Amino acid sequence: MATVIPDKNDLRVKALQAFAKEFGEDATFCACAPGRVNLIGEHTDYNEGFVLPMALPMVTVIAARPNQSHRCVVITMSGSIGHVDRAEFDISNRDEMKSGEPKWANYVKGPIANFTCDLPGFDALIVSSVPVGAGLSSSAALEVATYTLLEALSGCRTIELNIKAVACQQAEHEFAGVPCGIMDQFISVMGKEGHALLLDCRNLSTKHIPMVQEDCVFLITNSNAPHKLSSSQYTERREACYVAARRLNLKSLREATIADLDILKAQNVCEVLIKRARHVITEISRTVAAAQALEEGSFVKFGQLMNESHDSLQKDYEVSSQELDSLVSAAREIRGVLGSRLTGAGFGGCTVTLVKKDSVDELIKNIKRKYKGNPDFYVAIPDGGAREMGVNYCKSTDELH
Repeated sequence: MATVIPDKNDLRVKALQAFAKEFGEDATFCACAPGRVNLIGEHTDYNEGFVLPMALPMVTVIAARPNQSHRCVVITMSGSIGHVDRAEFDISNRDEMKSGEPKWANYVKGPIANFTCDLPGFDALIVSSVPVGAGLSSSAALEVATYTLLEALSGCRTIELNIKAVACQQAEHEFAGVPCGIMDQFISVMGKEGHALLLDCRNLSTKHIPMVQEDCVFLITNSNAPHKLSSSQYTERREACYVAARRLNLKSLREATIADLDILKAQNVCEVLIKRARHVITEISRTVAAAQALEEGSFVKFGQLMNESHDSLQKDYEVSSQELDSLVSAAREIRGVLGSRLTGAGFGGCTVTLVKKDSVDELIKNIKRKYKGNPDFYVAIPDGGAREMGVNYCKSTDELH
């Protein structure tokens, strides 16, 4: 059956109790940020298109306390019972901070280095329910949770949320060495319960899209297959998009239409270039249509667009895999499934399926019958974004925001 996602408040209490055990005193600040799943809009970000992610109920929580020094001591608790990992570094001159080992700490160092206000040294402890390596953006959750904690520690809160998201993106570029897009940080910062987020990757404008459908949920299925999309394959696809745009005398494929494919064909460009461009052009259009379908309450239409997205990623962009196709195929066999697609860069990771609540168990059983691997399942509806949390031990909801 589906993995039980820990309650955010229970995770908060776990972090506070673990902090007290590790550091010998109570934390005075606490913050969290969610992972995400992209519902539609794949490989559109670097083509200045649209994406439509939602925040997940899985979060990273950080408890902390100033330590009257210029050093940070950060402990992360892994999934192994009782196992902890520790990092310690100086923040007296944040302009000179560098990435290093352990690698996970770079996702904490980056936001600290990019934070514009004065900061005290502090002790911190991290717990998380966002699975690592599943394509659900555990890295952005850690970056945004860290930044939100820094706001609480300093009393210097960022009013313009897009600035906060961009600072966390820069942290990943500079300290983790990952040239990620902006989507993960935006949704982790700006997620809203019961809503997806339509992000225009050209001008970074956003719109919360309501998802009011009481009898449907999203089933996220982690293939647990290693990612096979190499950096060179990813680069090749990006370059194909840029070449197609140049051939059309356009700034990006955001400005292209289906009719422009005939222009490319007339130029006798290779079929691969046409296929890559066709995916991006149609995926941008699908994402806009999907947001409109949600606003109109048409989940059937939304599911159809999810199916079309996967088929395009499989045939035109060629970033699916046997494992992902098997998961999608098994999902589509179930009557209560409205749509299913790979989510993320592809060649591994997860699928996301829109399904009637009363069909979830049947769906999981069918995937287990048909899929040769060992998948994990998460049932989710759109949740909220980063926030500060209370620091008492009472297991009642005491979030400050």
